[in-house]
Amino acid sequence: MTMMIGYKAYTILLKRKYQTKGTLKTSFLMRTIIGKNYYEGINDELILLDNDKAIFSKLEAFILKHNKKTKLFFISYDLKNKIERLESKNLDNISFPMLHCIIPEIIRNKEDFETSNPVKNQKLTFHPEFSKEEYLTKIKKIKTHIQQGDIYETNFCYKWETYQKLENGYQLYEKLEKLTKAPFSVYAELNNHIILSASPERFLKRRGNQLISQPIKGTSKRSSNIKADMELINKLKEDPKERAENIMIVDLVRNDLSKVAINNSVTVEELCEVYTFENIHQMISTVSCEVDLSTSFSEILKGLFPMGSMTGVPKIRAMELMEHYEESKRGLYSGALGVMLPNGDFDLNVVIRTLVYNKNNNCLSFNVGGAITMESCPEKEYEETLIKAKAILDACK
Repeated sequence: MTMMIGYKAYTILLKRKYQTKGTLKTSFLMRTIIGKNYYEGINDELILLDNDKAIFSKLEAFILKHNKKTKLFFISYDLKNKIERLESKNLDNISFPMLHCIIPEIIRNKEDFETSNPVKNQKLTFHPEFSKEEYLTKIKKIKTHIQQGDIYETNFCYKWETYQKLENGYQLYEKLEKLTKAPFSVYAELNNHIILSASPERFLKRRGNQLISQPIKGTSKRSSNIKADMELINKLKEDPKERAENIMIVDLVRNDLSKVAINNSVTVEELCEVYTFENIHQMISTVSCEVDLSTSFSEILKGLFPMGSMTGVPKIRAMELMEHYEESKRGLYSGALGVMLPNGDFDLNVVIRTLVYNKNNNCLSFNVGGAITMESCPEKEYEETLIKAKAILDACK
């Protein structure tokens, strides 16, 4: 059985007014496009920070309160610290909340969405937090942990950032979307942040009693020459290292799904299939299971979050080590954005190939990373991060 990669997932622009101590202030909340629907305004919202000790009970209470309404989720990677005994003390210039949930006020047809007026093209210059030499040194150190048996595979990431006022986020998103045509793209303007995502990856989809996860592991550049492009596809599909990376993560996802699945229902629908996007080739597998209809959203998150493609094997040890070798908090990167329908079905992406802007300090950043195994060549791993960064950097020229 072949699963579809996804739909044109999300475009979000948020705007709202609220009353504070008798003074009318402006807070940026929401206009949203999902598939054929357009969402506007905020009926209610839930914002939970790192120091909150009751995140999952508050999340479930919020979902229950709005049982028959559409809900939007912005989930930080650091939610892992509330699922496992983990912590994050790295630098955080973006300061995105751990969890942000929104109930939209209005649902219309997407044709009602109005794009912003075009402005002069803004050039943005990014700087990586590691030099190439520093990156190669870190990969070599990470590989010593693999040699010693601490881990078998991990996902190591690093940040690119700039400090420039973002003049027109939606215009930049449109350029990025045109370059990637990513199936899970997102534009969101919130009170303190703007999110521009060109994600090609689905974290988790629920339809009735079925869960579907589609981890990505394996990346190749594209060629404008048709014959050369086909050769790149075949090379990626047959690459033993890339297949080994993908299969290890599939095993991890199968294990995570089994925590919430009905017995003997976990199934690998596709293994190591290569999908072609506008700017890149990706190796994707599809794993599904059946769950009891009473299984809550929080139970599912606790079992599967963060996604295997952004962590490693074994999962907890890989996350611990990456907190040591990475120098910035991932924040929303490696987290998930998505929508829950009134009937409880939901679809969440993986936050990769994503720009996040902090309005308070004008920090605009994105992360890139990749799977590290015993077979990883540090030089090639570095080149892969540049392939992943290219569309974002091109959009910002």
